Amino acid sequence: MRVAIFTDGFYPELGGIQDSVQLLAKTLGGRGHQVLCVVPSASPSDYALSHVPEKEIDLGKNVRITRVPSLLVKGSNLQSRLVLPTFTRWRLLREFKPDIIHTQTFFGLGIEALRASRKLRIPMVGTNHSAVREFMVYAPFAAELLGRLTLKAVIWYYNRCDFVTGPSHSVLDEMAQYGLKAPHEPVSNPIDTTIFQKRTREERDALKKKFGFSDSTVIYAGRLGREKNIDVLLRAIGQVRAKIPNAMLALAGHGRDEARLRALVTELGIEKSVRFLGTLSQAALAEAYAASEVFSIASTSETQSMVLLQAFICGLPAVSADWRSLHEYTPETAGFRARSLDSADFAQKMTTLLQDSELREQLGEGAYRFGSQFSPEAVAAVWERVYADTIARAQAGRA
Repeated sequence: MRVAIFTDGFYPELGGIQDSVQLLAKTLGGRGHQVLCVVPSASPSDYALSHVPEKEIDLGKNVRITRVPSLLVKGSNLQSRLVLPTFTRWRLLREFKPDIIHTQTFFGLGIEALRASRKLRIPMVGTNHSAVREFMVYAPFAAELLGRLTLKAVIWYYNRCDFVTGPSHSVLDEMAQYGLKAPHEPVSNPIDTTIFQKRTREERDALKKKFGFSDSTVIYAGRLGREKNIDVLLRAIGQVRAKIPNAMLALAGHGRDEARLRALVTELGIEKSVRFLGTLSQAALAEAYAASEVFSIASTSETQSMVLLQAFICGLPAVSADWRSLHEYTPETAGFRARSLDSADFAQKMTTLLQDSELREQLGEGAYRFGSQFSPEAVAAVWERVYADTIARAQAGRA
């Protein structure tokens, strides 16, 4: 099969969407498919911010990467790129001759993918990774109105796809409420189970010393953005310390909200209990997970949360916001769901896990089993079915 993937988020930009797209392309290529990734250009500063060499990522001999001109947009991760549609990039596909187009975005290169699909009569699968309205916290004015208008535009776009997916039921259910008519199905993002995996007790002890973590460490990983509600975790760890004086919160990632969060740490007087780890490679992040006891996320913008599943595969139980996809992806066998934006509830559940090693071990095993079902090979097999079915329906429609 020949698959053309269009995405506005790609290496060296850090993020769950970027990780999932790269891992999907690599896995499909490893299974013998030919894959073309049409992605934004990147600047030296993008590579520097991610602490990676300034060269193209190698996804295997069957994966070709084509960069197109783009502009830097100072989003919450300080790395977002914007591709201005020219409506001519369908020409890139003439030589490649894909059987199917898979778009991972609804703007920029997503518009180019839609144009290519129509021009060349190639069926297209569209994946929505975003809870659009949650990002209206960045709107300069009329956030509610802009949120509704943006969501309508998103629905217009995905109704022009032959098939639509999202990484959770929650994102597709919301789209259906606002008028999604195209056939759709949730398909999980893949997690790299070669990097994220459980460690022995000896390995965990050594990593705990390496990072300087206490034996009561809660970790969060991801963008340091307002939509992630990290202030909830900061207030929670302050309350946890009342019962567990050596409790720590480790924050892995970067973003435009970091200065505000550091100021809040000082305001709360918890400087000795919070560690800003900065940008970590996936290998280093897996080590940080292994050096911790609990993963926690208070975000209200998740459509799945790659970092949550990565932590699960490392054997960490979670305390997650009971909101959107985090409700779906935090089963009772893998951790606790806390009331959204309620730092006291987060603190109570963190304290329970940190104080009860037997329960923590039990839920950690459940987390590992749950996360393991999202291996690259398992998810790629689902995509092969989705692609084949979409191509068959398109061919039948033309017959």
